[in-house]
Amino acid sequence: MSDSRPEVILPEIPGKRYFTIGEVSELCDVKTHVLRYWEQEFARLKPVKRRGNRRYYQRQDVELIRQIRDLLYHQGYTIQGARQQLQESRQQERAPELAIAVGEARVAPSLGSQTPDTVWQLAVEEMIDDLEEIAQMLSRQA
Repeated sequence: MSDSRPEVILPEIPGKRYFTIGEVSELCDVKTHVLRYWEQEFARLKPVKRRGNRRYYQRQDVELIRQIRDLLYHQGYTIQGARQQLQESRQQERAPELAIAVGEARVAPSLGSQTPDTVWQLAVEEMIDDLEEIAQMLSRQA
């Protein structure tokens, strides 16, 4: 069920390297406590933590938060549904990169100049993200 909030036009993301949680809250129209909660629920959302455990988000984090916000507040997904939707969209984005023939060291033509090592590295990174998400789900059930 979708949120009764009216669709808000979000401000443009400034060309900065890092954003504080307060700035991200304003850029995404999401309260800070919700952002902290989403960090627990979405494995890909990992702000850099520095002095005193202060969070610093990067541009890709802000874009991901906006995507999560849209899925939850406007498209009516549950947390689990949003997680699944993000994972599926990420797999679709990476599908050409991971198109490797099983048992062969051939790379799909759509990879352009990427080497098989680069493709394997991307595949391993994807698996690590998936495993971290599974570990988080298991720790919540324990």
